[in-house]
Amino acid sequence: MTLAPPGVRQMAAWAGPRAPRAPAAPRPSKSTATCELCPIGVGEDHRHLLHLDERRIVCVCETCWSMRSGDPEFRPPGSRTLLLQDFVMPDEVWAAFQIPIGLAFLLWSSVTSSVIAMYPSPAGATESELELTAWDALCEANPVLRDLEPDAEALIVNRTTDDHQYAIVPVDQCYRMVGLIKSRWEGITGGRAVDAAIAEFFAGVRERAVLR
Repeated sequence: MTLAPPGVRQMAAWAGPRAPRAPAAPRPSKSTATCELCPIGVGEDHRHLLHLDERRIVCVCETCWSMRSGDPEFRPPGSRTLLLQDFVMPDEVWAAFQIPIGLAFLLWSSVTSSVIAMYPSPAGATESELELTAWDALCEANPVLRDLEPDAEALIVNRTTDDHQYAIVPVDQCYRMVGLIKSRWEGITGGRAVDAAIAEFFAGVRERAVLR
């Protein structure tokens, strides 16, 4: 250890003991999230836009959400959450969609002018274009789907349990579900943690939903 020169040590001793330092004020915790369209930081509860061509969710600040929502490449998510208690999904219609698992969200894409199905996987959202005849049959049985806002809202289908669940939700919530399942996925089939993640997500849907 290097000591100070003798004169400096004597001056320090003459000056007496130092006054105790005041405790440092705690630094406010800062979110590490940043707006994807500008360098401004955003909190955990922030806005989203859907990038239409890439079909992905973009995290944005309030300013960019206000200024870019009308851009042709972006679409703000919808605001409705409807729990569809009397929804009719015949088994043959579901089979015609050829979705390999019992959980998916379906939306009308203005880019492709078709219905797109997205379902969770260990790699994230997997996309499948649906057969329009089957979609038309589903809309005929459930007129509420005629009001589905293109790109911004989706029909979310959960047939992984005996009690099937159907809801119309904002599209960013669908991607949140995919991310939640991806983060919990274990092994080849997903494991029990995925079942718990699905139950957790739909419990939140029920809390926010208006019944139809």
